[in-house]
Amino acid sequence: MGVDLAKASFVAAYYWLGKGFLLGSFPNTPAGFAAFAQTLSQVEVQPGSVQIALIMEPTGGYELPLARFALQQDWMVSLPNPRHVRDWAKGIGRRAKTDGQDALLLARFGAERAPSTWQPLALAVAELEELLRRKEDLEQMLRQERNRQDALRQRPTLPSTVPSSLERVIGALEEELAAIEQAIKQHLRSHSELQAQAKRLRSVPGIGPKKVLWVLVLLYRRHTLTEGQAESRAIVAYAGLDPQRYESGTSVHKRAGISRQGKRNMRRRLFLSALGGVRGQNVLRAFYQRLVGRGKAKKLALIAAARKILVWAWAVFRDHTTFDPAKVSPELAV
Repeated sequence: MGVDLAKASFVAAYYWLGKGFLLGSFPNTPAGFAAFAQTLSQVEVQPGSVQIALIMEPTGGYELPLARFALQQDWMVSLPNPRHVRDWAKGIGRRAKTDGQDALLLARFGAERAPSTWQPLALAVAELEELLRRKEDLEQMLRQERNRQDALRQRPTLPSTVPSSLERVIGALEEELAAIEQAIKQHLRSHSELQAQAKRLRSVPGIGPKKVLWVLVLLYRRHTLTEGQAESRAIVAYAGLDPQRYESGTSVHKRAGISRQGKRNMRRRLFLSALGGVRGQNVLRAFYQRLVGRGKAKKLALIAAARKILVWAWAVFRDHTTFDPAKVSPELAV
């Protein structure tokens, strides 16, 4: 099953025995989900011979109600990276783009590429992620208002109502931010395993109080998707920090980079963690200095340090243990 989904509705199609078929458009509501399932049940296939797999692209959360409904029907659900689908479509020569064509394309992609299945985060982790997102939103709005306040102080013609308005908004945002921070603390107190995992992750060099919960959510998400079987290389690739070489034959040699898959904000947080971590006296600093001493560019060494932080964090998370720097010599760390 392929579904091209928007805020209010979605178009569904299915791919069976090498052919694609449209099912129609449905409201993106519980009633629409039920109508979708009813329509699908009328499709004539050999009874008991198929496992329904629903393929959708992530759309900022609009896909989650339908995804959870599908799991309740014992369907498999996949949420592939839209970039992977787009590149694959170009590879097979697809150019048309309509809602129906996109649904058919996703159905065929699922049949031919068999993308990994999706599972929702545990409720406690999902709630923590929503609290962190709200905290980040409030911090961003607060920075914007404070920047406006600083900029407007230089204007001689500014009426008094403008700075008063800014002060009220800033005050309200500060109160909301404090309330969310308190809610996060209470959430951790109510879920001892989350709190214990966060405490263990703080033992990893570079992971401080501002980044630890984001790293924790990332690790839980990968653990859920792989049922705890992911290797360290896989978690690095999941974050888009895996090296990507660009060489072909004897003439094509471009500077290597990273794949940049996954979420940019998570890579930024890990990079900032590395930037702070290498300033301390720890094995991460030794690892960084060793790379720089071998002639690596500082930015490249910092990216490698971010990758190392994630590998160490995954080991700590997976084994339910604290980080032991004695087991990581600078030589072995490379």
